[in-house]
Amino acid sequence: MFRQTLTKVPSRDLRLYPSSSRAFSTSLRAMAAGDTGSPNKLGSLGANDAFQKREKANEDFAIRQREKQKLLELRQKLREQQEHLQRLTDHIDELTKEQGGEHN
Repeated sequence: MFRQTLTKVPSRDLRLYPSSSRAFSTSLRAMAAGDTGSPNKLGSLGANDAFQKREKANEDFAIRQREKQKLLELRQKLREQQEHLQRLTDHIDELTKEQGGEHN
């Protein structure tokens, strides 16, 4: 509906304003064969070019590095939580011994 309102020609003489016959236009982006992002000549059956393979390898490597870093951070947090729980357990044991609780 929006496009229809844009393409309606005003009530002027079109011979005086030939460029105003179309108020809004779009064009497709054309790429030559071999440009990044363009389809292969062989279609999906052909191998990707070296640049695309290198880019894919770099992206995969970066993703693996980020995942590895996140895993290391999670392990560190887990270790800290386990240490904290152990300190709390030790503290609870000390309190129960001081109060004459369980005899172990």
